[in-house]
Amino acid sequence: RVLRAAGTFFFQKMRRRQSNSCSRSFQQRKSLASRMREAAEIRAKYPTKIPVVVERYRKEKQLPLLDRTKFLVSQDSSMSQFVITLRTRMSLTATQAFYLLVNNKGLPSMSTTMGEVYQDHKDEDGFLYVTYASQEMFGSCGGPAVTPP
Repeated sequence: RVLRAAGTFFFQKMRRRQSNSCSRSFQQRKSLASRMREAAEIRAKYPTKIPVVVERYRKEKQLPLLDRTKFLVSQDSSMSQFVITLRTRMSLTATQAFYLLVNNKGLPSMSTTMGEVYQDHKDEDGFLYVTYASQEMFGSCGGPAVTPP
């Protein structure tokens, strides 16, 4: 079952939370063939939506776990709109900053559409992978912190 909230779709059946920071990632839990099949089915059923897997950085301790891993996001939504969705799902305060890494490489411009991010960074399985972490985890790495828009 798929739920819709503020232009973002959520998979209700994906409510299982990671039990601890040592949990296996989505890519480790499912085979490549299974992920490819699932992404293809999603794209066929929702052609204007982007299948996104959002996971907490494995060493993260400050930020809460999200109650789901998979999101369906409108390809016309901007990165900043997606960040707002994630901030809301995590119930962060206005002063709490966090990093978003797309394919563990960096954060595209906040004005970039999710469709553009998907075209540039989608995995071979058809999902877009996003990792989030607190500022403390990356300290002096020099990456961009995501603060409230």
